[in-house]
Amino acid sequence: MTVTPSNLDQVASVTRDVLAMGYSMLSFQPAAFVGDERRWREGFREVTPDAVWGQIEAGAGTRLPHAAVQMGDPRCNRTAYGVLVGPRWVPLLDDECPADLAARDAFFEHLGSAVLGGVPVWVAAARIARAVAPHPSAIRIGRSYGGRLLRRSGGPLMVLRRGVRPMTFVMHSFMDAADVAPAWRLLQDGVLSDDPTIRATQERLQACVYTMSHPDRDLLVPACAQHSVLDLDENAALRQLLPLVEVRSGPLPAHRGSGEVSVRPLP
Repeated sequence: MTVTPSNLDQVASVTRDVLAMGYSMLSFQPAAFVGDERRWREGFREVTPDAVWGQIEAGAGTRLPHAAVQMGDPRCNRTAYGVLVGPRWVPLLDDECPADLAARDAFFEHLGSAVLGGVPVWVAAARIARAVAPHPSAIRIGRSYGGRLLRRSGGPLMVLRRGVRPMTFVMHSFMDAADVAPAWRLLQDGVLSDDPTIRATQERLQACVYTMSHPDRDLLVPACAQHSVLDLDENAALRQLLPLVEVRSGPLPAHRGSGEVSVRPLP
């Protein structure tokens, strides 16, 4: 869901409604100035990441700890991993719990390179056992973490009665094209800007974990640079393919209902 000033106050209700629909991830993106300038009629810069995240938390009914596992720059990405036990969201890692952070560090140290997804459960279990067997402290930390997570979830009876479903909350904050273009150009020249806004944009581009490969140029391009700088022809084509329209309401014939919506392309 792209978040703008006009729909910011809908984020909490969208979160509440969608949680019950069976999905395993909700992703929100504060709007960035990229594309057709005629679409930007609101004060989009008024929508801060904290405001959006606060609305998501309101919809989830709990704090969503996102600092335990950080991917890329925190100004770009927030992710809270957890499970739903019935309607209640339970974090896999609480970034304010030192024991959870110790369990995180042990996981990355001993299991960070293990491939556990897309394999039978017994294969994943065997790989985990082989990795932690030489490290008794890891077994102790894992046992403690499992007990802590079970207590957070309401205990084994609650888990059995209500069931468990993965649920991840994500927020991606993309950057404005007016900032990305000069920042990317300077990075290609090996220059770090003295302008605070452009320098911050450069830092976020350098930390980007959402990059696109350009094998012919031996280059990895951050998503914001791809969309704001390299996709100019694609953006122009989309402007023709998806033209703006004016929506007007008026009366409909009786057999069609009580309202009418008509559209016409805008110049």
